This record gives sequence, C-alpha cells and structure tokens, in this order.
Amino acid sequence: MRHLVYYAAVSADGFIADASGDPSSIPTHPDTLAALFGLYPETCPVQARAALGVTGPNRRFDTVVMGYRTYAPAAEIGLPGGAYPHLRQVVATHRDLPSPIETVSGDVRAAVARLKEEPGADIWLCGGADLAGQLPDEIDEFQFKVNPVLLGEGISPVGGGMVQELTLTSTRLLPAGVVLNTYRR
Repeated sequence: MRHLVYYAAVSADGFIADASGDPSSIPTHPDTLAALFGLYPETCPVQARAALGVTGPNRRFDTVVMGYRTYAPAAEIGLPGGAYPHLRQVVATHRDLPSPIETVSGDVRAAVARLKEEPGADIWLCGGADLAGQLPDEIDEFQFKVNPVLLGEGISPVGGGMVQELTLTSTRLLPAGVVLNTYRR
C-alpha cells in the first residue's frame, strides 16, 4: 500500500506561512533547495526545474495531493496544467480545473484512502493546513523541513485541531541550518 507523506517547510516555531498565509517568509536558500531536490527531484515545480538544474527522475512520489490555494499560484502564472506535470496531480476543490488536473470534493478522506490503495509510488501531500486537518487518519508520515526563522504567528501545518501521537524516525541536517525531521504515526 502507498503511503501519504505530508512534506512541508515550517518555521522553527512551527508555522508553514505567516499570519496572512504567505509562505515566502520561510527562507529558501539555494544550497538547501539543491539538497532537498536531490532527495526528491519530483517536488521541484516545473517552472523552477531548468533554472535549478533539476533533471532527476521521480524517486519517491508519483502523485501529489493539494488544496486549491496550493494549486492556484501555478495557474496564476500561466501553468493551468499545474506546477507538477511530472506527477499525477489531485486537487481538493469544488472548482472545475483543466485536464490533466484531477479534482476531488466532498469526502476527501475517502478519496485519498482510495488513492492509497492504488498501485504506485507514495503520495505527497503538498501544502494545505485545512487539507491536512481533514486527513488525520490517512497521513502515514510527516516530513517537516524546519527552517531557522521565527514567525511569531502564522498558519499551523494542520488545521482542524488535529491531535496525533508521532514517533521521530529520522533527523537530517541540511545546508543553511534547515533540519529535515521525519515522523511516523
């Protein structure tokens, strides 16, 4: 069975974005990006692949699940096919989106559970505290890229008051003081 992996950048005080919802307050040092895209080249958006020299094949994920607010910036810059055309893209939304983007609405948890039962590689949960909060029993692994910045307030990685007991399974120091912590349910 495939695993759903919530892979997200967070501040040292645990936020994925500032209070306005802007994730750009979390720094993206080029050496850190190189290390992260070395681990998972498939997580590099199409618009940055050439500029960053990311050419590797997908290593872990063949599907990305995201909320509409995570998908929207790609469409706004002229990528209606999304930022990850090298992955199967599934967006939780009630909106109609252009092909090849797949959409799910209603019981998102059930839709993700069905995705996990399909053959294939793991599934990347890319952003969306609200979406993560709807999937407490479906997320198998949390990978948080903890960045050395304090935001003071902001958007928590999970919405909906999720309470989960986690086990730290690995810690990896990356360039620019970023720590990749992996937790399992």
